[in-house]
Parts: sequence; structure tokens; C-alpha cells
Amino acid sequence: MFSLICIKLPQELKHKASSLTHGHFFSTSSVKPIAELPNSKNPQSLTVSFLQNSCGLSLESAISASEKLNIENPKNPKLVLELFRTHGLTQTHIRNLISSHPLLLLADLENTLKPNIELFESLGFSSTSLGKMLSREPRVLESDAYTVVEFFRAHGFRNEQISTLTIRRPKLYFSNTHKILKPKLDFFKSLGFSDLDITKLLSARPSILGRSLQKQIIPCVQGLRRILGTDENVLKAIKALSSILDANLEKELKPNISMLISHGVPHSLALKLFFSRPNPLPMSTCRFSEIVSEVMKLGFDPNNPQFVIAIRSMAMSKTMWERKVEAYKSFGWSEDEIFSAFKRQPLFMIVSEKKIKKSMGFFVNKVKMKPSLIPKNHTLLRYSLEKRIIPRCSVLQLLISKRLIKEDTSLFQMLTMTENKFVEKLVCRYQNEVPDVVMAHQGKIEFQGFPIDLKP
Repeated sequence: MFSLICIKLPQELKHKASSLTHGHFFSTSSVKPIAELPNSKNPQSLTVSFLQNSCGLSLESAISASEKLNIENPKNPKLVLELFRTHGLTQTHIRNLISSHPLLLLADLENTLKPNIELFESLGFSSTSLGKMLSREPRVLESDAYTVVEFFRAHGFRNEQISTLTIRRPKLYFSNTHKILKPKLDFFKSLGFSDLDITKLLSARPSILGRSLQKQIIPCVQGLRRILGTDENVLKAIKALSSILDANLEKELKPNISMLISHGVPHSLALKLFFSRPNPLPMSTCRFSEIVSEVMKLGFDPNNPQFVIAIRSMAMSKTMWERKVEAYKSFGWSEDEIFSAFKRQPLFMIVSEKKIKKSMGFFVNKVKMKPSLIPKNHTLLRYSLEKRIIPRCSVLQLLISKRLIKEDTSLFQMLTMTENKFVEKLVCRYQNEVPDVVMAHQGKIEFQGFPIDLKP
């Protein structure tokens, strides 16, 4: 490796480098940066010096980059760096950009780099997000970005959606809008997607635009049509699970559907999984088989819709399932209570591990609810703490303190009634007598706990 580097070094450096041992070649105490060497007129030496001193590259990276770049006049490179810094790119961003694409230093400043950066900023990019995106794909700065952005705008994409597409799939800027992108949008329209549907679909799943229309997207849709029967069902399935377009129908979806039917699940019920969230169908056949077996052991009837709902609710890795079970156990639930609750309402296991801990912590520690009562009313765990549970508890706390709520009031009833009914019964009814009840319902009054014990 040492001899290889020596060959690439300017001739006037060879004598200095050859006197160093292999192990100390890159020691900063032993070797002066190239920029410090006097009277260095070799173009490669000047390039390496600029890359080190102005761009922050290491000696090794600068030498590597100099093989693709020859700086004879530093005027344009300096202006490029000044442009980057003016638009908020950090030295780290610049170093990453130039390391991966050194020719940016020689790019057309006024006609390419500057217009593209300003275009991305018009989409809402901050300097941080711009730096991250460009670090991933610096060549975007040399693309015909305006044509791509205008294409998406003409097809109904908002700036924030185009920004999402750019961040998640910057390679789109190297696609021919007329030959590559437009046919894909036209195909989804032919399936019945509206312009709004298409913008939502592709913003949520930009990878679809990177798939081949003829080799991947159309065959996938044709396969879905064979399974689901109609374009309307295909449309519903894609809307419910956009990643289904990335799934392997032959290796994953079809075997999993066949497995359900072999266990006695009616075909019409099995197909409902295509329209569900979360959707277990793209899961590996091995894990899917484990889930079906567990659901069977728990006594779910394959002819009952709850069978499919239970499979949806277990659509996670075995490790994640076990972590959720342990989270409930940490608050005093027994395994029997967990599975008993799961049989009554499987969807409560869809709640994330983080939400389980946060919600259970609130009910047990703040509301002082007995953990054994929660499995019987597990739907509470699916509600938003911030948007529903805590504001309603704050309203009840305030009304209890004014003796407007009696002890025999059912807490579960108060927390599970519809929003309109809760507002009518407890907010509108008392807002003149207790004006703060409105602020409490807006979450602007902290919940401290109930001064009395309400019945469950």
C-alpha cells in the first residue's frame, strides 16, 4: 500500500515519503501537509492541498479525490465552497460532499449549483436537511432538478410531498420524467387512483417510483388482481398497504393466504387481511405459520372475523410480542389475564411497547387504578393519552373539586364515551359555572389526581 501511495504522490514528495517507515507515513508529527511544502507547482499537489485545507479532507482522502479532480485555478472551487457555507452547510457536510463527489468543485455555479440549492430551499429544506440529503446523493446538485420538481408540481404534489420524495429517494432526480415517471403515474390512474390518491401513495412509499413498471409494478398488480378478483379490491389493498407493491406474491402472500384457508378460514375472510392495518401477509411464511398456530391454540374460531383480527394483532416479531407481554406483566398483569384480554379484544396488543408502559404508568400511578381492572377495560390503552385520557381526567378532577361529580360516576364510562357526548355532558354543561373546564379539556390544566375514588 505504501508503494502505491508513493506512486500517486507528486514527484517532489517522493523523497520525503520514502524516508518514512510504513507505520508512520500518516503521522501528523512526521509529515507536513502538502500545502505547507514550498514552491509546490505540481497540479496534483495544488489539488491535494486545496482539498485538505479548504474542504477538510484527510491526506489519504485528498489524494484519492485528486485522481478524479485537477484544480488549476482555485477561483471556482472557492466560490462553490462559499455558496455551500452561505446556505448553511457545515464543514462536515462539505467534507462528505467533496469526498464522495469532488467534481462538484468544478460544477457550473450560476447555472446549476446555485439554482438547484435555491430550488430545494423553496421546497422547505432547512440547511440541516439539505446537508443530509446532499451527503447521501451529492450528484443531485448537478441534475436537472427544476424539470423534476415542476413535473411533480404539475401532477398535484405539494412542496412538502416533493421534499419528502427528495429526502427519501434523491435518485428520482436522475429519472426521465416523460419516459420513466409519467408512465407510472398514468398506470396508477388507470387503476382508479385519483391525483390525490397518487400523491399520498407515492409520498408514503417513494420506493415505488424506483421499481420497474413493466417488470415489477404491473406483474404485482396482475397477481393481486388474480387473488382479489377486481380492480376495486386491488385499489383498496394498495391504499391499505402500499408496501404490498414491494412484496413477493409467489413466495409470501399466496402461501400465507393458502395457509389460512387450509386451517378453515373462509376465502372471503382471508382476503380481508389485504385491507387491514397492520397487515401480516407480507410476513415470512415461517413466522406467519407460528402466528396462525398460536391463534389456533388460544381457541379462536377460524370462521369468526376475530380469528383474522387476532392474526393482525400478532403481526410482529416473536421478540416484540414477548416484550409487550413483559411490559404488561411489569404492572402486575398475569399471563392468563393478558391472553384473556387478547381473546376478548385482540387489537389491544397492537399498542406499542412504549405506549403500553406510558399508559399503564398513568393509570396505575396517576389515576391509582388497580392493575387487575385494566384488562377488563383494555380499550383504554388504545386511546391517546395526550389527546383524550389526560384532558378528560383533568375535566373530571376539576368538576370533582367543585362537587359537581359524584363518587358513583363510572370512570371507564367517562373515558370511553364519544367525544361529542363528553363535551356536551361535561364541558358545555358546566363551562359557565366552571370556566376552567374548557382549558382542562384543551389539556392546559395539569392532572394531579382525583381527590376521591371513582368507581371503575
